[in-house]
Amino acid sequence: MLSDIFPFKFDINATTIAGASLWSLALYLGFSPVSEWVIDQLNRWFNFAERSLYSSETEFEKTRVARESQNAFYASLFSIVPFLIVGSLCNYGVEIGLGKSWAISMGILACMGCGVYELGRRDGQSSR
Repeated sequence: MLSDIFPFKFDINATTIAGASLWSLALYLGFSPVSEWVIDQLNRWFNFAERSLYSSETEFEKTRVARESQNAFYASLFSIVPFLIVGSLCNYGVEIGLGKSWAISMGILACMGCGVYELGRRDGQSSR
């Protein structure tokens, strides 16, 4: 199917995609304050960019609540992109260092470790 669209061939490896996705999830969980910051910044940028599309203040205020919630949704979706990039680099490093057979195993271990860390971090915040 991709060969119909592109004039060159993609070599898509399922192990690489799975490993990069697992590393991305681990980084997203492990650095959750950073992911929240990225979501806030993207939300601010989307709201600012959309404000420039309206010429009158009354027209802007009519649909403000719906647009802000839509921008928050898009910001949460696009906040994954930096973690996918860094997760792909981590997966590439594991593949180079340990071999392809370790890529998914290390991704699973990283997900478990970061998940436990995130649970402990939130429990520590709630007990304060």
